[in-house]
Amino acid sequence: MPITPYHFGPSGFIGLVFRKYIDLPVFVLANVIVDIEVLFADGWPKHGYAHTLLIGTAVGALWALMAYPLRRFFKKIMQIIRIPYKTGLWKMIISGVLGVWLHVVTDALYHWDVRIFWPSKARPLHRLLSQGQLKAICVGFFVVAVIVYATVVLSYGKQNKAEKAIQESN
Repeated sequence: MPITPYHFGPSGFIGLVFRKYIDLPVFVLANVIVDIEVLFADGWPKHGYAHTLLIGTAVGALWALMAYPLRRFFKKIMQIIRIPYKTGLWKMIISGVLGVWLHVVTDALYHWDVRIFWPSKARPLHRLLSQGQLKAICVGFFVVAVIVYATVVLSYGKQNKAEKAIQESN
């Protein structure tokens, strides 16, 4: 599933539900960043070392370090889409690593060439679910993520109105 919308369902849902602990933009984008490897793969296998838990950890941490200077930009974007946003370096690093891991686990379920536990050649997750089941689960997570997002936006609006009322009364 390289750079497909399927990754956005689980990552969006998890990122929104755990946004207090996870940097949502870093987490969701980590699910896409790791597929740069697939875009530049020459021949077979398409999924290489970045699609392992070991090297994926470094990829996620590196992505977070690169994203850290963008935190003000992320905050503006999150305000536009009406999601509260507070972050820090460690939160971003953890989010980058977890985002890559989620991608790797999802791909390990779907793609034969993903060796999640490299240097081991074992592929214990492959075909644990059928491709159709995995796609349905990802789409289901996307639908639920949209519902969670709607509740976050409603809560954001109510919170901002309450804060403005308090400021006006002072």
